[in-house]
Amino acid sequence: MEGNRAHVVVVGGGISGLAAAWYLRQGAGERVKVTVLEGNSRIGGKLYASEVAGVSVDAGAEAMLARRPEGTELARAVGLGDELVFPGTTRSAVYTRGALRYLPKGQVMGVPSDLTELARSGIVSPGGLLRVPLDQILPPTLVRTDVSVAAYIRARMGGEVVERLVEPLLGGVYAGRADMLSLEATMPRVAAVARSERSLLSAARQLVEEAPKDAGPVFTALKNGVGGLPEAVAKASGADVRTGVTVRELRRTEHGWQVVTGPVPKPEIVEADAVIVATPGPAASRLLKAEVPKAAGELARIEYASMAVVTLAYPIDAFPEPPASSGYLVPPVEGRPVKAVTFSSVKWPHLARDLVILRCSIGRIGEEHLLQRSDTELVSMATAEMADVMGASGLPLDSRVTRWGGALPQYNVGHLDRVARVRAAVAMQPGLAVCGAAYDGIGIPACVSTARTAAARILDHLSLGGE
Repeated sequence: MEGNRAHVVVVGGGISGLAAAWYLRQGAGERVKVTVLEGNSRIGGKLYASEVAGVSVDAGAEAMLARRPEGTELARAVGLGDELVFPGTTRSAVYTRGALRYLPKGQVMGVPSDLTELARSGIVSPGGLLRVPLDQILPPTLVRTDVSVAAYIRARMGGEVVERLVEPLLGGVYAGRADMLSLEATMPRVAAVARSERSLLSAARQLVEEAPKDAGPVFTALKNGVGGLPEAVAKASGADVRTGVTVRELRRTEHGWQVVTGPVPKPEIVEADAVIVATPGPAASRLLKAEVPKAAGELARIEYASMAVVTLAYPIDAFPEPPASSGYLVPPVEGRPVKAVTFSSVKWPHLARDLVILRCSIGRIGEEHLLQRSDTELVSMATAEMADVMGASGLPLDSRVTRWGGALPQYNVGHLDRVARVRAAVAMQPGLAVCGAAYDGIGIPACVSTARTAAARILDHLSLGGE
C-alpha cells in the first residue's frame, strides 16, 4: 500500500492491459494507483495506425465486432463515441478456382446453410457441391470431446467446404489451419449443435434463422483508425504508463508482489499489492514460471502465428473497375502468398479521398519463410496480387509494410481446457490475474472482456470493488 492507496501493476500496454487499468480506476477511483509497464516504445500492441498517402490507416486490427458490446462501450466511455464509423459494405469474396467468388449468403464461418446459395457462389466444384447434402443422410458424427474444425466439418460436408470456405475464413481471423484449430474455441455455435444435431446443414440453417435480423452492422471502427483507441483508454485510466520497460520476473512477497525490471546487472524492483499480466502467452509463461509453474507450462504450449500487413494506396484509375467488395480471402489450397485482401477505402468510405487503399495480409502458421523476405519483396508480392486478381496497373502511390511477429495465438484443439487450467493455477495466487488475446478470443471486445474480469478479480482481492 502507498498510504491508503493500493498499487496495482499491469504488465503489458496493449488494449487488454490498458482496458484493465481503466476498469481498475472505474472500480476503485483514487483508492488505487495503477502502473502500466510496456516493453515496447509505444502502447497499443496490435492496435496501431499510421499514414499511407496522407490517410490514417490501421496497420493491425482494423475493426471490432459491433454486435459484441465491450469494444464500443469502452470507446464511448473514453470519449470516442462520435468517432465510431460503420462499413460501407461487408460483402466479401473468396479467390478460388481461378476467380473471385462472393461468399454465399447464409454461411456460418464458412459452413453453408443453403445449397442453392452455395451452388450460385461457384466456390466449390460440382463434385464438391454434390458431397454436401450427404450430410443429411450420413450417420451422426458424435462429438463428445473437442476436435479440430476440419475433422468435424469434413466428416459432414466433405473436403472442399473445408478447403475453400472454412479454411480461408479461419485463416483470415487466426492465420491458422483448420486441421489444428479447435472447434469448441473457434466455432462455439457450431460446436454446440455438433453435440446434438445429426445434420450440420440443418443446424447451420437453424443458426441462421435464429440470428437477429435487425442487429445492426456487424463491425465498427474509428474514423482515424482503431489504433487511436489505446491512447484514449490510457489517458482515461489515469494510470502511470511507462514504455520501454521490460518486466523480467515476478516474485511473490508476504504482502504482495515484486515486479523485477531493468537490466540483469542492475535490476529495478517495483513493489505492488497486485499484478495483472496482460502479455502474450510466451511472455506470460516466462513471468509466471517461478511462482505459477502450472500456468506457465500451459501458456508455453500456445502456438503463435506471424504475419505481415502490406498497405497500398493506388489512384482509382489504376483499376479497370474500382473494387466493389470489402475484400477477399484466399484458401491455402490456392498456393498464393497473400491470404487476404481488405479494400479499406471501400469497407470504410471515409478513407477513400479519390484513392483505393487496401491491405494485403501475408503469412499463416507454418509460412514464416514468406516473412523472411524484405519489405520491398513483400510490397512486390502485394502489387503482383493486385495486378493478377484485380487488373491493377502501375505502381502504388504509397506503401507500408507492418510485420507482426508472433501476433496471433492459435486456439488449437484443447484450447479451452488449457485456458481453464491456466486460470485455476492463477486463482491459487492472491493478487494475480491474467488477460489478453491468449484466452477467450482475439478480437478487441473479447480482449476487453478478459481485462474487465481480471480487474474485477484484483479489486475483489483488494476489497476495492465498490465506492
